[in-house]
Amino acid sequence: MYERNVSQIEEIVEKQNQWRSSTLNLIASENVLSNRARRVMGSDFAHRYAEGHPGERYYQGTELIDEVESRLKKHMKSLFHCRQVDVRPISGTIANDAVFSRFIRPGDVVMVNSTPGGGHISHHRAGSVGKYTTNIVNFPLTPDGYHIDVERTIELIRAVSPKVLIFGKSLFLFPEPVADLVAVCRERDIAVLYDGAHVLGLIAGGCFQNPLQEGALLITGSVHKTFFGSQRGIILSNAGENEWRKIDKGAFPGSSSNHHLDTLVPLSITVYEMMEFGQEYARQVIANARHLGKKLHELGIKVQAHEFGYTESHQLAVDVMEFGGGDEVARHLKDNNIILNMNLLPHEPLENVANPSGIRLGVQEMTRFGMKETEMDIIAELFKKCLVDGKYVGDEVKELRLQYQQVQYSFDQSAVEV
Repeated sequence: MYERNVSQIEEIVEKQNQWRSSTLNLIASENVLSNRARRVMGSDFAHRYAEGHPGERYYQGTELIDEVESRLKKHMKSLFHCRQVDVRPISGTIANDAVFSRFIRPGDVVMVNSTPGGGHISHHRAGSVGKYTTNIVNFPLTPDGYHIDVERTIELIRAVSPKVLIFGKSLFLFPEPVADLVAVCRERDIAVLYDGAHVLGLIAGGCFQNPLQEGALLITGSVHKTFFGSQRGIILSNAGENEWRKIDKGAFPGSSSNHHLDTLVPLSITVYEMMEFGQEYARQVIANARHLGKKLHELGIKVQAHEFGYTESHQLAVDVMEFGGGDEVARHLKDNNIILNMNLLPHEPLENVANPSGIRLGVQEMTRFGMKETEMDIIAELFKKCLVDGKYVGDEVKELRLQYQQVQYSFDQSAVEV
């Protein structure tokens, strides 16, 4: 009776595969799995439960699951040079909630990046932090809006006595001043947390700041942005055993029971790819982002933070108010097969959230398909033709994208196209 409905779902999936393989995906929070990582999805692991830690499960029949998870944890520790890792959170936001639930109590003051300043929604009153306290204070920003003002932050810390500082952003162009603020935080027993979701692959590749080395207590993150794994979360730390036990219980049973083993397995392959290719990949991602920013700026498009080299990550922020605002521009670019998202810019009022001044670009996925500086020049020209000259460039986008179908920085360059 419902066979046709099943076929329709399959057709939709095929349409998605075909369409997205002909677009330029510049969404800063996405990436692609390698073919070898994708091939291990849909195995028997997809049907199983594994509550607890390897060797200490609440279910029988998990011996092979335990082996995969143990290998993953071992190599994540090696990759990030840390003593503690939890790979069970099923998303970056779940990882955040697992941690926030352990460190934030009702009434505590928590300092975060504001929404216009790039902060993630899970750090705010409507998100995870807001479940535990409403005393949320924004970091003061420098006039450019893309850096925390260290001196004013120290003054604010002394004035409001926060219990927790949460670094990291969703619009994340430059490193955070962890090393500059950790001393005053230690003096006052303030927990320093770092949401590295967007820059996790750049940290792994040694091309961004290392928050743990700079003094952060822990890093949370998702593993599918610049870290090109399956859609899951992670917690990394050098905490002592007693403090880590508290964090561990936040992950299980605090925020999850089973932890979606079907996505655990491809992540176990991705960690090897990151160990082999991560540095080369991270360097190219940052080079591509900076080159694209420079070229767009030369073409008259208002790339932000040009006085600081545009970016030190995979992202760019662009003011597109002259073209109708972020929502209109993102929709228009999508109709030209360029996919990205609208974004508030620093110092912009929250009332603008439905059509902010900016858009956010990320080059990490196109870099994984093999694009380099030459292709960034082409992409910048496509932006100019579309936004400034008012031309349709959808067919040119398809023609360009057709040349980049193979996932690079992986063990399957000779595999079939995705």
